[in-house]
Amino acid sequence: MNSLTPARVPPNALKVADTSLMVGQGTAMPVFRQYIQIAYRWRLVILGSIAVCFLIGLIITLLMTPQYTATATLEISRESNKIVDIQGVERDASIADQEFYQTQYGLLRSNALAVRVAQQLGLPENKQFFDSFGVKQSSDAFKRVNNVYPAAGHKARERAAAEALLKRIVIAPTRLSRLVDVRFTAPDAQLASRITNAWTANFIRSTLERRYQATSYARKFLESRLDQLRNKLEQSERQLVAYATSQQIINLPVSGGQANDGKVAERSVVADDLVAMNLARASATADRIQAEARYRQAGGNASAESLRNDAITGLRQKRAELAADYERLLTQFQPQYPAAVAIQSQIKQLDRSIAQEEARVSRSIADAYREAVSREAGLNSQVTSLKGNLLDLRRRSIQYNIFQREVDTSRQLYEGLLQRYKEIGVTGGVGVNNVSIVDDADVPEKPSSPRLLINLFASIVAGILVGILLAFILEQVEDAIADPAQVEQLIGLPLLGTVPKLEGVLPSEAALDRKSDLVDAYLAVMTNLQFATEHGTPRTLAVTSSRPAEGKTTTALLLATVLARAGRKVLLIDGDMRSPTLHLLVHTTGKVGLSNYLAGSDAIESLLIRETGFGFVGMAAGPLPLNAAELLTGDRLSQLLTEVLREFDHVVIDCPPVMGLADAPLIGGKVEAVVYAIEAHEVRASMVRAALSRLHSANVRIAGGVLTKFEARKAHYGYGYEYGYGYGYGVDAAAEAKVKAHSRLT
Repeated sequence: MNSLTPARVPPNALKVADTSLMVGQGTAMPVFRQYIQIAYRWRLVILGSIAVCFLIGLIITLLMTPQYTATATLEISRESNKIVDIQGVERDASIADQEFYQTQYGLLRSNALAVRVAQQLGLPENKQFFDSFGVKQSSDAFKRVNNVYPAAGHKARERAAAEALLKRIVIAPTRLSRLVDVRFTAPDAQLASRITNAWTANFIRSTLERRYQATSYARKFLESRLDQLRNKLEQSERQLVAYATSQQIINLPVSGGQANDGKVAERSVVADDLVAMNLARASATADRIQAEARYRQAGGNASAESLRNDAITGLRQKRAELAADYERLLTQFQPQYPAAVAIQSQIKQLDRSIAQEEARVSRSIADAYREAVSREAGLNSQVTSLKGNLLDLRRRSIQYNIFQREVDTSRQLYEGLLQRYKEIGVTGGVGVNNVSIVDDADVPEKPSSPRLLINLFASIVAGILVGILLAFILEQVEDAIADPAQVEQLIGLPLLGTVPKLEGVLPSEAALDRKSDLVDAYLAVMTNLQFATEHGTPRTLAVTSSRPAEGKTTTALLLATVLARAGRKVLLIDGDMRSPTLHLLVHTTGKVGLSNYLAGSDAIESLLIRETGFGFVGMAAGPLPLNAAELLTGDRLSQLLTEVLREFDHVVIDCPPVMGLADAPLIGGKVEAVVYAIEAHEVRASMVRAALSRLHSANVRIAGGVLTKFEARKAHYGYGYEYGYGYGYGVDAAAEAKVKAHSRLT
């Protein structure tokens, strides 16, 4: 591959080796640290916001009218004190009934209570009250005639006064207690105390009035209902007695019985007879079933009844004993033996006795069975007759029961209402309330607002919050590159290394010091450049930036120095033919150089500066051409690179900035790789992206970026730049003085 042919490599082919100077590279910076750095960067904005808010808070506090807050404390119990153990008209609250307290708090904030207070204190006619509370007085109701409000607008003024009171009243329940603080704030301390005390007093009074009104209404209602129920009860009792007499319905009280409503239970005579007969029939049926079972068992050969008979059991036991004796005699004697014949005769006699006894038992069982059947049949006949009588009584008792229920209902309603009427009569005369005043509202001695310290503290907090918000907004608006990781994140350019900002020393002086941080940083850059091409460090290398003063000349100088110290033969060419600086660093006039060769001179050796003091060979920019871009458009630069590469291992070109000029893309297209210098904390990412887009359009191969002038303490914030570039030899006065001082030292 031609060494001058641009080639692109993947961005991840470059390894970042500088770990000692790069802050946050490789690992994410802690979020908290980022926030601290952002706040520090925009500290002036935050301090200004705090100062402005502090002054605004101070001015507003000093201009505010003093307000006085009077506080009264109420105790609201769930139940009023029990003088009599009789329930009132209103429902009592249960222990867990929070609705009761929420209702009380709502009543304390009610418009009706505010109207009562306004009426009591005469606020609808008090012009000073409306002025103090800022009530709009544009309507006709507030137009005074002879310093007197019109009577027609009294209701409107009353509503306005109530609304003003409700805006200032505060109901503050004490947590986990029955205490409630009632607070009112007003410009006048005396008025605040009067309104607060009037508020609590009217709340208690309104509570009592609601209880009395409810009791009075209940008594009137119960009186009318009692009269109606009394007449209805008398009429129902007369109808019941007349019907029972005509139908011969007689009911007897059940001994020890009681109905569900507490009354003595009653039952008719026919029902009692039917119950008794039904019980007797059930007993007779059970007896018949038992007798029938015995009878059927007695009909077999082995009667179970005979087995249970003691007489038969005794006879059979005796027969068994004789049979045993008989068998024992037969073992010794013949059956005709007199003793054996006698025993045989006894056994036969016992068999006859057992048969007679079993026959007697069978007859008794049959007689008992017939008697049980006859008794059951008679009781069934009587029960059937009583059922008919009971059904007839029930048919006649339907209307009787209707009359009875009507009497019972009327009596229950009457007795219940009569008892309730008596209870209300007792409770209605007891003026006990469940709300009591614990502390009256005293006249406040000190204003409750404005509170200078609290307001100033709130202003400072608001200033801090506003300042932080502004800082984050400004941080989001700016796109300056403040962190090494942002080079790839915001620009998409591989990072070759990070170069610290020098304080109090020239880059040329730092380049001569092998132990300086600057040299260490560019050693890391050079290490990463080894991965830029297939053969290692590019042989032809250009250095450029987006705008002037970003450190591209320092980068070119240090890269050439580091390569020379590594034993390479290096040529550093000052390609900035518009504002050259290399001749100042190597202490030559710079009258001959690159522009001479591009203009047609072939004496390359006469253009070289062999003794530069840095270990490399230099070539100045030469005389200033009329148009540097025209000289670079030809093939002379490529020829120069081909010629010098025969003697030198590496050629480093210091290019002009990219923005506004065509030189850098023309030079970059003729070298193997371009190193892009990016000034930290100053250059905007959008500008860098625009410059890189120009280079990519020219098919320039960019090896990566070098973040210059990096300050770790400013990471993640800061931007601002000015762009300017002009023709002419030399640098600004301060830079030239530093170069001259350096020349004297060396």
